Amino acid sequence: MPKLVSLNVLLAQEIKDLYSAENQLIKALPKMAKASATTELKEAFQTHLEETKGHAGRLEEVARLLEITPKGKVCKAMQGLVEEGSEVIDEEGDVTVKDLALIGAAQKVEHYEIASYGTARALAEALGLQEVVEILQTTLDEEGNTDKILTSLAEALTPSAIEAASAE
Repeated sequence: MPKLVSLNVLLAQEIKDLYSAENQLIKALPKMAKASATTELKEAFQTHLEETKGHAGRLEEVARLLEITPKGKVCKAMQGLVEEGSEVIDEEGDVTVKDLALIGAAQKVEHYEIASYGTARALAEALGLQEVVEILQTTLDEEGNTDKILTSLAEALTPSAIEAASAE
C-alpha cells in the first residue's frame, strides 16, 4: 500500500475502497431483497442494486481518468456492514419489524457511502479534477436519494410494527 504522501494517493485509495464497497453491496442487495416482506422494500433494494452496478461502472471510469486500477483494496467497513445485514436476514420475528431492521442496516450502508463519496469528491475538487467531481457527485446524489427512500419506507412501516407489538 502506498504511503499517504499526496492527495492523489489518498483519492486513489478512496476510489479503490469505494469500488470494493460497491462490489460487496452488489452481492448483498439481492439477499436483502429476498429477505424483505414488503413489495416496496423489495423493489427499493432491486432498484438500488441496478444503481449500485452503475456506481461500480462509474468508479471504473474514475479509475481510468486517474490512470489507476480500481481493484486491490478490500473495504473492511463494508464487510462489517454487510455482515450486520446478514445477521438481520437470519433473525426471526415479526416481518414488519424485520423489514425495519433491514432498512436500518441498509441506511448504515448508505451513510457510509455518502461519507466516502463526499470525501472522494472533495479530494477531486481540491485537485481540480472537475470531470471526476461530476461523476462522484452523480453517485453521491443517488446515494442520498436512496437514503431518503429508505427513510420514507421506514416511516410508512413503523405504524404497522407498533400495532403488531401492541397486539402481543
